Parts: sequence; structure tokens; C-alpha cells
Amino acid sequence: MTMETLEFQAEARQLLQLMVHSIYSNKDIFLRELISNASDALDKLRLAKLQDGLEADTSDLHIEIGVDAEARTLTVRDNGIGMTRDEVVELIGTIAKSGTAELLTKLKEAKESPELIGQFGVGFYSTFMVADKVTLVTHKAGTEGHGTRWESAGEGTFTIDDAPDAPVGTTITLHLRPKDEDDALYDYTDEWKIKEIVKRYSDFISFPIRKVSADGEGETLNSMKALWARPRSEVTDEEYHQFYRHISHDWTDPLEIINMKAEGTFEYEALLFIPARAPHDLFQRDARRGLQLYVKRVFIMDDSKELIPDYLRFVKGVVDAADLSLNISREILQQDRHIQMIRRRLVKKVLSTIKDLMSSSPEKYATFWREFGRAVKEGLLAEPDNHKPILEIASFATTHGSEPTTLAAYVERMKEGQEEIYFLTGESRSQVENSPHMEAFQAEGYEVLILTDPVDEVWVDVVPEFDGKKLRSIARGTVDLKKDEEEKQPEGDFGPLLGFLTEKLDERVKEVRLSHRLTTSAACLVSDADDITPALEKMYRAMGQEGPRVKRILELNPNHPLVAGLRSAHERKADDPALPDTAELLYGTALLAEGGDLDDPARFAKLLADRLAQTV
Repeated sequence: MTMETLEFQAEARQLLQLMVHSIYSNKDIFLRELISNASDALDKLRLAKLQDGLEADTSDLHIEIGVDAEARTLTVRDNGIGMTRDEVVELIGTIAKSGTAELLTKLKEAKESPELIGQFGVGFYSTFMVADKVTLVTHKAGTEGHGTRWESAGEGTFTIDDAPDAPVGTTITLHLRPKDEDDALYDYTDEWKIKEIVKRYSDFISFPIRKVSADGEGETLNSMKALWARPRSEVTDEEYHQFYRHISHDWTDPLEIINMKAEGTFEYEALLFIPARAPHDLFQRDARRGLQLYVKRVFIMDDSKELIPDYLRFVKGVVDAADLSLNISREILQQDRHIQMIRRRLVKKVLSTIKDLMSSSPEKYATFWREFGRAVKEGLLAEPDNHKPILEIASFATTHGSEPTTLAAYVERMKEGQEEIYFLTGESRSQVENSPHMEAFQAEGYEVLILTDPVDEVWVDVVPEFDGKKLRSIARGTVDLKKDEEEKQPEGDFGPLLGFLTEKLDERVKEVRLSHRLTTSAACLVSDADDITPALEKMYRAMGQEGPRVKRILELNPNHPLVAGLRSAHERKADDPALPDTAELLYGTALLAEGGDLDDPARFAKLLADRLAQTV
């Protein structure tokens, strides 16, 4: 094929401009990214030979770094898998596969947005922070004929041509910009600077990184030691943090480090990290998740979801198994009993580590739950066998104070004679705290959990109890906190009114009854003990699961002047035409008080305006 001049895809051009104008304060990362890409290429070649039978020489897989101070060039070369011409255009000319439109917005908003780094087509662009021209020559292993030459000055276009004599692998040559320390742009032909960057970011890469000098002698710059195989006492926190940054592309130090080693009939080692902050895509379906899987130090698979459940998807790390096949696939992983055993042990270890943080480092635990608690609670739906350990590490907002509480602490504070753990779900803390359902519980001094995450609407229906105490929604079923029978209002006095309201509101409610949960509000709506909540019903409809609307119960406060007056009006003239409108207004105000949606807001507004006009 002849030489072509092509344009970068639109988002790629935007990213190039941001890179060139130093969005990243630390320009050293360009070399870390090139080395990481090279390491991936070596892994892919070795894997292709093991799994696909590709004929390739893997006896000396390595990465070379060469500099020419006079020409001001830096070259990174690997003898890995290489790329075809089409792959070069796809991976470098476009970043569509990375779904980077949203990340690009984040990058503009923040000084650093490390989520962009870590994919070839994105990390590669970091070279334009330090170079005014970049040349790439590559040849795909297993393909005959010529290789491919790519070149660009980072100004919106690139050229692509044949490279007849290109060896298998990839060579990237950077034509470096002039040194400018005021702009944190160093001289990347200096040997000490190259060594510093490799030691800081790439010491753990499992392939030799060789600094090649003009006389041809190569010095290996990295230790190549697998951190997960070394005793913790021999590894510094900084080494762990560097490794975490490499596998997670999160430049915040991890919150906690977890080492595991199993010996016996099935051996494996694991090095896991609990991040200190949630990634932006924690709740996106297409987000990268899972652990890296190695077999006897040989990289097998990235993002192995089979090793960790989805509710712990934020955990990063490596699992190195001794007895798995090198040809294992994702389909086999799903059924492999050894993988299932590792998964169970990893989950147990992660949950126990979090539990330990609650006592050993409350601040770390508070950070963890703030960042990941919503995801962890998904486990209450996914893994019934782990209800207890998950509930033991959970914290919830509560009416007891401004700080979250554990269920164990709630149980310790329960009033004498209280047999249930009370909770109320809602969209926000203020909505829940101001709910009419709270009134009697606040008046009687009962603590109520405030549950405002969407997942809370679901898990409370599948978790029956904690520590022998049943979880109970204060917006469901009947509530009677009064112990003194003399304080209770006899229903007989209100019987006719209740019957009238039940008839008039038949299309909206299944029953109208007196309430023992209200102290200041006139009315509230409650669900039967076995009915789903309106919020859950709404969630199902949003997911396309349309079902019959569940009628609820309207409860009246017999001590409220409005209810007392309504009873009197009904006793005087049961057929008063204004009474049905009053019933509708009463129902509407109860619905609004809990944050519900009126079926006909315009009609409600008109009824209210008409009634107010009569009082003026």
C-alpha cells in the first residue's frame, strides 16, 4: 500500500491538544505509558503462543530504551505481538473504543484525569506532552510481508505507510521538545532521568527493561520481582503503591493492602487493593472490573470477573494460581471449582479486612463506606450466604445523630422491650426525617434508620433480620407504639367517616383507618406489610416491568383538627357535596408529604385554590 495522510478522529484531536498543552502536571508518565503498552504487547505474544499455537520466539522477550542526545530522540522498542496497519489506524487514530467522550469532559474539568491512561490509544497520546513528532514502526507477529510506519506531529493528522524491513514488535521514537524545567519538561535523554522513571513506575514489570547505549551494551533497569510473591516485610509501601497505580490507573494511594497465600492441595497467591476513592464508572455497566489472573507468573487474563463478585468490583489486584491450565478461558473459569474456591476466600478476606478497619482504623473505614457502601449493599441481593458479614460491615444514617451507625450499635441502643430494627426508605435524608411516618417514633424516642440509596428499597425485602432482630419498615403495616390503652382513640367514633372515605377513595386506597404513628400530620399513606413500596414499584416501571398499581392504606390522625372537623361535618351532613373534594385533598396532601406524585396535579391545585378562596 502507498502512504496515506489521515485525520485523527474528532475526540482524538481534542485529547491531543489537551496533552500538548500540559493537562498532566507530571510529564514523566509518558514513559510509564509506553513501557506499560510494551509490556502488554509482550504478554499478548506469550499468550498467543501458549493458547493459539502462534509460532514465535519468546525466549528473550524484553523492552529496550535508547536515547540519542545529539538528535534529541528517545526510542522505546519491544519484541512483542506488534500491530497490523488496520490496528494502528484503529488504536491510535481513534479513541472511540475507550468511550472517552465523558472522560474527556472530566479531563477538561480537572488538572489530572488518570482514568484516561491505560489504553493504548489514550496513553500513547501522552507522548505529545514531551515530543513534537512521534514515529511508530510495527510488525504483527504471525503475519508475512511488510510492517507499518506511522508518524504524526500531533496537529490533527498522521501519515501511515509500509515499513518493509520492520522486525516483529513495535518501535516508538520520540523527537523530544526542548528542555523546559519551568514547565516540568525535563531532558529525557539524560540517563539518570530514564532510570528514575523506570524505577518509580515500572520496576515490577515482569520483563527486562534494558537501557541500550550507543556501544550496544544493555543495562537492565527493573527488578522484575512479582510483588505478590514477596513477603510483605520485604516490600515497601511505596512499592505497593506503585504497583497499585500500574494495575488500577488510579494515582491516589490505596486505602488498604491485602496479601494472601494459600498452600496445600491448591496453591495460589493474591495481592489485593481497596482503593481510597470510587472510580467515576463504579455504577456503569460497561466499566472495567475484575482482577488480573496469572498462572505461575504467566499473565493469563485481565479484568477476570470470575474472581470477585460484582458488588466488590472496586477491588483491584492480582491472583497467581499454581494449578490452572495456561489455556483456561473465561467460559471454563465460570465452572472451575478452584476458581470458585479462590473467589469465596477472596470475598471472605476482603469482608474481614473491612471489618477489621472498623475497629483498627475508623477513619479509613468511614472513607471506605462513603465511597463504596452503596456497591457493597448490592451483595445483600447477590449473595444470601454473606448477609451476615455484609451487614456487619454496613453503616447507615440514623435519627440518633449525624454520623452513620452500624446495626450492632443500633441494637445496643434499642429501647427496653423493642424487638425490631426500624427503618424508613426515601430519596433524601431531609425527606425521610420530615416524613409523617416518623412522627410517633420521634415522639416516643425510637431510633430509625434512614435509607436513601436506591438499592435500599430492594435489599430490605430479602434480609429478614440482624442479630435476631427483624428489620421493620415504619411505612408498612400497622404501628402501635402506645403501651397505655387509655391513650388510644376508639375507632367506633370515626367508623362512619372511615367508611365514607374508603368508599370515596376506592380507586386510590384499599382502606382508610385511624393511625397510631401520627402526632402532628393529619394523614399518611402506608403499605400493607407484604406489598411493595411505591418507590420500588416506580423502579420496576422504569426498568420496563409494568405491573398493576398497588393500592395503599390511608391513615388518619384522630387528634388532628382537620380530621376531627371532617368527622363533625360528616356527622352533620353526610351528603354534603364538599366532602368528596375534602377527601381528595386529604389523600393528595398525604401523598405529597411523602414525596409522591399526584395523578392529576392540575385538579388538585384547583380543588385547593377553590377551598382556600372560601376561607378568605
